[in-house]
Amino acid sequence: MATILFITCNLKPVENSSSQTAAKVFLEAYLQYNSNDVIDFIDVYRDPIQRIDIDVLSGWDKLLKGHDFNALTRDEQKKILRINRAADQFAAADKYVFVTPMWNLSFPAELKVYIDSVCVAGKTFRYTEEGPKGLLNGSGKKCLHIHASGGFHYGKEEDHSVPYLKAVMNFMGIKNFEAVVIEGMDAFPHMREEIMEKGCNACRQVAAQF
Repeated sequence: MATILFITCNLKPVENSSSQTAAKVFLEAYLQYNSNDVIDFIDVYRDPIQRIDIDVLSGWDKLLKGHDFNALTRDEQKKILRINRAADQFAAADKYVFVTPMWNLSFPAELKVYIDSVCVAGKTFRYTEEGPKGLLNGSGKKCLHIHASGGFHYGKEEDHSVPYLKAVMNFMGIKNFEAVVIEGMDAFPHMREEIMEKGCNACRQVAAQF
């Protein structure tokens, strides 16, 4: 039995969202093969994700200087504990599914806030004399990115969505990464159904071996 973090980043209803529609197809197919797995859903728009703010930075600075956790202010303690819980939940999961739209050559900022809350030194990576090392490697973890775009950007220098997510997963030690990219619905609206069906079929295929 595996635990999956299913991380969505979209304000639209599922039926109006290409990425979430494809993700629903993936999840339904995945559960046919892995009915006992645990799915933990995270909605980065609606769930209380802790942003790295001045309290978090000042609290971390105090801890690095050797201060006891109890010496931190109440806000520093509360916010750092929330980040620690998010990072611990992320580190404990076996598989990750990110579901995003493209906004202005990347994904919405709320997902970056979430990534910052789980990419934490000492929990998902550590610093060494040879450079940062991911702490989530060697454990069979894998990541899927389901990403939708109205235009065509994937594989181009301008794309800062899928390449970034792959890079930050590798940074934390998660090397098994794949993406289902659904694009061109706005550029070719008359082909929307065909494009979506192709993307959904790709999700079904990935689900069979994810």
